[in-house]
Amino acid sequence: MCRTVDLHQAVLAKNDATAHALRAELAGRGTTMINLLSSPGSGKTALLERELLRARERGVPTAALTADLATENDARRLARSGVPVKQVLTDGLCHLEASMLGRHLEGWLPAATRLLFVENVGNLVCPASYDLGEDLRVVLASVTEGEDKPLKYPTAFGLAHLVVVTKADIAEAVEFDEEAFRAHVEQVNPGVEVVLTSARRGGGAGELLDRALAVADGGAVHEPVMAGQPHEHHHHHHDDLDDVVVTRPLP
Repeated sequence: MCRTVDLHQAVLAKNDATAHALRAELAGRGTTMINLLSSPGSGKTALLERELLRARERGVPTAALTADLATENDARRLARSGVPVKQVLTDGLCHLEASMLGRHLEGWLPAATRLLFVENVGNLVCPASYDLGEDLRVVLASVTEGEDKPLKYPTAFGLAHLVVVTKADIAEAVEFDEEAFRAHVEQVNPGVEVVLTSARRGGGAGELLDRALAVADGGAVHEPVMAGQPHEHHHHHHDDLDDVVVTRPLP
């Protein structure tokens, strides 16, 4: 068991070193990276498409890279904004890693890019463990997912620099308790900002873009309390099966 944990720590340490180098490289180019995390179906792609279109209208040099296990559907949608878009297929891997991201950016990312949005694989477990070299980590949750989402996925929400609620236009219909959601976010990540949006109705239009530009201009970024804790306290372990007992009926 100890060897498994040691190996996991080594993998994370290697990723962190790569992420640090990538962050420095992008900073040298004047590019700010925004890492978007959410569960599948949260409306992340719809919101990002709207924000990319807004960035283009405002003349902000922006690019987007989107990751999925399969299909290029999201890339096609994002490309409608008119900004450079690249699809990454992870072939079953449930998250992006810094080295993988770096390879896909090499030779593709336009030199003048000011903002780079990375739409991570739809998953609130694995992606939360991996620093990609981002300057702003945004975790999204739709009003249909329940107010206790931050408590169920404390690592994802606990390491966020910004939390975005999507599909706010149907909040009343699904009886979303905004006050309870905010309280749960505060419980795992004290002081983090929560923004409400609706890609369908235009609510919160440009909020994500504004936050990204503020960071690009040198604005302060929220510092999650959890970010200062060792990896073993907040990272998901895929291999911790030694402690699990599964019983099955005899044939």
